[in-house]
Amino acid sequence: MHVTRCRLVLQENLFYATREIGRLYETGRYLHNYGLTYALGYAVAPYFNASAVPRYAEDLTPLNDQQVYVTPARPIEVSFDLNTFKYADNRYRVKMEPSGRNTPTFGRAKELAVGSVFEFAIISDSVPLLPRWIRLGKWMSKAALQVLDQCGVKERARGGFTCRWPVNPLDLSADVAVLTYDLISMPPVSLLDNVQLSGWYLLLSDGSCVPDGLAYRFPTG
Repeated sequence: MHVTRCRLVLQENLFYATREIGRLYETGRYLHNYGLTYALGYAVAPYFNASAVPRYAEDLTPLNDQQVYVTPARPIEVSFDLNTFKYADNRYRVKMEPSGRNTPTFGRAKELAVGSVFEFAIISDSVPLLPRWIRLGKWMSKAALQVLDQCGVKERARGGFTCRWPVNPLDLSADVAVLTYDLISMPPVSLLDNVQLSGWYLLLSDGSCVPDGLAYRFPTG
């Protein structure tokens, strides 16, 4: 088992709606592991989706058989830009009638700015071949991907430990219990950071730990 530590540096503003407050659409400080998995090319969503409903379970679960898992990304150095955009009117026929109210036709997007830096890990059975550039977010923003180091697993152990990276709680195995954490509220699944856990874990050659059995898991129903 190999753990590849990666760094992302944004080359363009990155936007995804973590929170919607009236006309303000805010991008959070963390990058979800679902979006990163698609951006790295491990999963591919269909070009046309008539229902407009994400297919996370169908797209990501096959990676468990391939023994590939991508962690969420932690912010290392981030800044934000606030931009105003106008809504487009795609109606082909408009009936001209006087309106009794002033309807806003604009919104504001809080985006992660160019130069923001993130770190995450890829856990895989073999050393992955990674692209130099990836695109992610609503605008398919460009980001530079750097491989920082690659660690092997020194041993598998059981007890209390601290995870080096943020955790998607759905992806933990039943043999790992969460003790304390900082909650990162974001869709589609809130993340945990600074996590203290108990159970089976992998001790890496650099001395850091990751939960054993991380995999893409989705509740039934």
